[in-house]
Amino acid sequence: MNDAAAPEYDCAIIGGGFTGLAAAVRLLKLGRSVIVIEKENQLGGLASGFDVGGYEIERFYHHWFTNDTHVPALAAEIGAGDKIVTRKTATGMYYAGSFFRLSTPMDLLKFSAIPFFDRVRTGIATLWVRTIKDWLPLEGKTGKEWLIQLFGKNSYRVIWEPLLIGKFGAHADTISAVWFWNKLTLRGGSRSKDGGEALAYYRGGFGEFARNVGDFIRAQGGAIRVGVAATNVRRSDDGRIHIETSKGEVIARSALVTTPMPLAAEILDTPAEYKDRLRAIKYIGNVCLVLELDRSLSDQYWTNVNDPSFPFVGVIEHTNFEPAGSYGGRHIVYLSKYLPTEEPLYNMNAGEALAFATPHIQRMFPSFDTTWVKHAYVWREPYAQPLVVKHYSKLIPPFETPIANVFIATMAQVYPEDRGTNYAIREGHKAAEAIHARLGEAVTAG
Repeated sequence: MNDAAAPEYDCAIIGGGFTGLAAAVRLLKLGRSVIVIEKENQLGGLASGFDVGGYEIERFYHHWFTNDTHVPALAAEIGAGDKIVTRKTATGMYYAGSFFRLSTPMDLLKFSAIPFFDRVRTGIATLWVRTIKDWLPLEGKTGKEWLIQLFGKNSYRVIWEPLLIGKFGAHADTISAVWFWNKLTLRGGSRSKDGGEALAYYRGGFGEFARNVGDFIRAQGGAIRVGVAATNVRRSDDGRIHIETSKGEVIARSALVTTPMPLAAEILDTPAEYKDRLRAIKYIGNVCLVLELDRSLSDQYWTNVNDPSFPFVGVIEHTNFEPAGSYGGRHIVYLSKYLPTEEPLYNMNAGEALAFATPHIQRMFPSFDTTWVKHAYVWREPYAQPLVVKHYSKLIPPFETPIANVFIATMAQVYPEDRGTNYAIREGHKAAEAIHARLGEAVTAG
């Protein structure tokens, strides 16, 4: 550095998820010095992985869509574009004790749980939704109101209402139509040439992707500190940003906070009114029971559970997407539930969660036996999903915080889109460009 008084870094990034990693890559490309501070012992945030018999798998299921652009662009930027694979997937629904495949338009026409007219209406409405570009008129409607208007009561009752309740529980009737519009637009556009659904993945998993990005950051001269928690962010009279951490102080000319809003409120040295604004964004938690099996449950990758008596909203058999051979022949199944953190299931250990889930799994798959289970794991996240309510755009805090040259970019701000790796990377790039412009002065080497 030029002198003892100069900031050690141009930008300190708090959070080693893909928003922070993408921002670091872009800032380094722009000639800025950066440090990434991550409280966990590994990078990737919700996309980080864990060991399964010597192989790595995500704690929470991950993929991206074929119409996502920022994920493959980042992979190419770090020289890992050849690690992307795209595969057709089978998606279905469990309803009234039966499985229905819903991966193609023909599958929908065969979906006997609703009358034929409603199947046709659902197909046409799903295609029409993709033509909607102006989402602002949807802000004043709940998802429930809009979905009934669009698809009719039969389709809503069978297809959409159970998903809303399974995802948001007691908050289901408050969720904005904009949230559902985005989901229908994004997933509906991730298709193969024959009209079937296709999704993309990173060889080795998203945890590997995060490590590869981290290696690139270090190779470009950036610093990364894992297992280090940021506890306070303040600005001194000389304009420098001081980040207090569990392992000492970091000084920079700017800072980017990428943590969930309630956590940002805890560490930013700002007026109480601003902290209250951050805390006004509410979240729902998620618990994932991950089963390592010696055989497959089904031939479907993703099964939406449209049965309110079933405690999980989705059964995701990851190895019907990324082959079991990638995990030494192990079959990996996720059972996902969004829920308040005070609910008993959220706080169960793996054994308790498996015992709780077993009779429900056997109801869906009668031949299932716990002897199939080689290991069970449970992962939980208190800030899994922001609650996107009506007029959500008015709740979102801006990129700038009350602290000059301290900025915030989180998954709660990607609206009208919803959380996801693709948007995390996009927001990281946007943040980096803005910070580079704010710093303004010519970049100096060293």
